[in-house]
Amino acid sequence: MTPLERLLREMIAEEGPMRIDRYMALCLGHPQHGYYITRDPLGEKGDFVTAPEVSQVFGELIGIWTVAQWGAMEQPERIHLVELGPGRGTLMADVLRTLARAAPALAAAVQVHLVETSPVLRQKQSQALGEGVTWHARLEDVPEGPMILLANEFFDAIPIRQNERRDGQWRERVVGLSEGGLAIGIGGIVPGPMGEEGSILEVAPFREQIARHIGERLAGHAGSALIIDYGHLKTAPGDTLQAMRGHQFVPVTEAPGEADLTSHVDFEALAKAFGAGGARAHPAMSQRQFLLAMGLEPRMAQLAAKADAETGAVLNRQKARLADEAQMGNLFKVLAVTSAGLSTPYPFGP
Repeated sequence: MTPLERLLREMIAEEGPMRIDRYMALCLGHPQHGYYITRDPLGEKGDFVTAPEVSQVFGELIGIWTVAQWGAMEQPERIHLVELGPGRGTLMADVLRTLARAAPALAAAVQVHLVETSPVLRQKQSQALGEGVTWHARLEDVPEGPMILLANEFFDAIPIRQNERRDGQWRERVVGLSEGGLAIGIGGIVPGPMGEEGSILEVAPFREQIARHIGERLAGHAGSALIIDYGHLKTAPGDTLQAMRGHQFVPVTEAPGEADLTSHVDFEALAKAFGAGGARAHPAMSQRQFLLAMGLEPRMAQLAAKADAETGAVLNRQKARLADEAQMGNLFKVLAVTSAGLSTPYPFGP
């Protein structure tokens, strides 16, 4: 039994079954035992691998997109470059290296802000990025002003709620106690649309709250946001809550505090929340579509032309991991959001 599971059992025994979002929040962010607070979860020795860790080209292409957005914003002299949940700092390091090479004036203009709560990952980010970076616990603490915001695999870890259709009514799913320990059960009646018996509907008020806030910032100052995550383009019922430990899926109530808990992002609902804040959400696309449009293949070919056969094979595997439909290419989606008056960001427009 993990220390957090012992604490959760005590809380549930005293207070009753716990909502899924509260369970997720404690598992991921408890100040002493939370998953993201106590470890570096990334890489082969961790629990999962993100796209920036697969290949530097991922960050380079996002860097090129960032340059284009700065141009669409009429190149402000100072601009906040913000990343939500920046992992080890790998993506930001690759983006900044690309800016220095492709747009030195932008590299000089950016002020880097990282929104990160994990002290372990802040240390990793400091090692990757050096000086000139400001950390924040919340996006609300980032100063107002022109902004380009990046969020890769951030929204999937924001806690969600789940409702299950039982006997013609929606009932909220909760975490309670069973003979074997923690277990998911059914709680009280909640409002909802019509649905089939046994179906599960996920709602994400905390995700939407963050998206609305970003939309409000983009409504107040020129800027853009790029959201990359795994999920679905259209709202649909389904149970997508999952736990990952040692690169393997495990039950969501197993080893709380030592497994990553995430769910698929509903990009339709997220886009509506950005719009509710006053920003313009452009049609989302797959990661494959985005990377190919941004020049993944010619960049990989350029690197392969200078590489030996072994390195060339590695580059091919990296390209497949990022863009093949059976790997990250189709599972992950990309959403661009801009201030209402900005031109449509390439490659999201006609």
